Amino acid sequence: MADKTRTVLIGGEAGQGLVTVGQLLSKALVRADWRICVTQGYQSRVRGGHNTWAIRFGAGQIGAPSETVDLLVALDQETVDHHRGELASHALLIADETLDPRGLPGLRVPFARLAAARHVNIAALGVVGTLLGLPESLMAGAVEELFGKKGTDTAAENRRALAEACRWTLSAGASFALPDPPLPGAARGMLNGNEALALGALSGGLRFLSFYPMTPSTSIALTVVAHAAALGVVAEQAEDEIAAVNMAIGASFAGAPAMVATSGGGFALMVEGVSLAAMTETPLVVLLAQRPGPATGLPTRTGQEDLEFVLHAGHGEFARAIFAPGSPDECFLLARKAFFLAELFQGPVFVLTDQFLADSYRAVDSFDVRQLPAVRAGYSGEVAVPYRRYAITPDGVSPRLLPGQTHHLVIADSDEHTEDGHLTEDLAVRERMVVKRLAKVEGLRWEVIQPQLDGPGGGDLLLVSWGSVGAAAAEAAADLRDRGTVAASLHFSQVWPLDSERFLGVLKAAKRVVFVEGNATGQFERLLLRETGFAGAGNVRRFDGLPITPGYILRALAAAGIA
Repeated sequence: MADKTRTVLIGGEAGQGLVTVGQLLSKALVRADWRICVTQGYQSRVRGGHNTWAIRFGAGQIGAPSETVDLLVALDQETVDHHRGELASHALLIADETLDPRGLPGLRVPFARLAAARHVNIAALGVVGTLLGLPESLMAGAVEELFGKKGTDTAAENRRALAEACRWTLSAGASFALPDPPLPGAARGMLNGNEALALGALSGGLRFLSFYPMTPSTSIALTVVAHAAALGVVAEQAEDEIAAVNMAIGASFAGAPAMVATSGGGFALMVEGVSLAAMTETPLVVLLAQRPGPATGLPTRTGQEDLEFVLHAGHGEFARAIFAPGSPDECFLLARKAFFLAELFQGPVFVLTDQFLADSYRAVDSFDVRQLPAVRAGYSGEVAVPYRRYAITPDGVSPRLLPGQTHHLVIADSDEHTEDGHLTEDLAVRERMVVKRLAKVEGLRWEVIQPQLDGPGGGDLLLVSWGSVGAAAAEAAADLRDRGTVAASLHFSQVWPLDSERFLGVLKAAKRVVFVEGNATGQFERLLLRETGFAGAGNVRRFDGLPITPGYILRALAAAGIA
């Protein structure tokens, strides 16, 4: 498949303004009607280290990164040396005139003459944006939004640096081959996965957030905090993750839809709280941004290593649902759905993302939140007297009155309990309560989101993926179709519970099924085998901390003799 996209990679050290250039350029591209997919690479340090911001852009939908670089923007020598082997045959290098280009074609830019040292990143924006055909006014608008509040002097200096860089680039006479231009469309926003999760939670009725900062989940909390005052949300940075999860359970018990945001090591500390939410039948939403482990692992890299951990987190047996969005749009919608399911079935619901999706900006169409209702906590109908918080019902869901909101006494207990909430050692009651809580699994199964099939069913090859890998698998399948292979992809945005009636026929109809996921042991592949008995013909697994790309999938399939 001819690639109708281009990739700009900006590289440098932390502290050089790399993220600023990347964000401004990404925003300008979106406002020029391009679609984008951003991949960030950074090290766990405040300054120094080799960091990158890669923007793949084109006219059509893009959900996965490319491994080929078309425009390399080097803010330091390491960027030139480290990425020169990734350049396409037509690629250009943009580098300061003091750097050694290693014979690569491009522009050697006199940044010191174009701008003061603290504004070199804005000058770099001007050079790159001009090469990409972006109007100076569009870039200036993005710069003004970011720096306009920092005073007139700073704003004026940024405008001068941008204007001088644009002028210099035009006079240099350089050109860059752009892909087919996009059609003018409706105004789009730019969101990464974590921002979309936060906004989805807010639109779904979030009233209380507790968290302890942990990469790559922290920006979820920061996005909520930015809107908390305006929306009447309480956001609390706790002293640790144990306190965070128990705060959220307490808030939810009182009637405030609540969530926690964390990552692997932080969630490990929350596991006892998950069981508490299950036993007390208290709604709880957990957003977990995966990163490679075990222990601290690679805290700023990506992976899909926590599925089995989340599936079995918590002692005892109880119902849960696990979502795994594959795009910012799905992040928004599934964060909302998580609140409704948590309230409906009175227990923990999880949303799994990862560092790649968490930090990956995309162009997104507007969400009309005015048409989207928010969850309402608690039961508002008539209840039998005396009120029994844990009344045994056919679907396992009991009427949940909020303490202090009615004349009824609400009793809850973390021990096994009777229907009215009092601790019990009656083993017959214990058995009935376990059956009651597990009855919710069937209700959750009715709410399962069907996996998305992209391409023809019953073909030569089916690529099965979950979470953030979905777009890469779909693009790889499309590439194979262009080569003559009848290929398709099946993307799971919900990984538990599973309803095999909705997808098993699709799996069995394909001649070969290959599972694609970001871990070493094939966690989702094993889960499907356990639940359905279906075994695939192969797998593509990546666990080096980098996101799975369409090229990575195609190379792995070729190496295995599959395609």
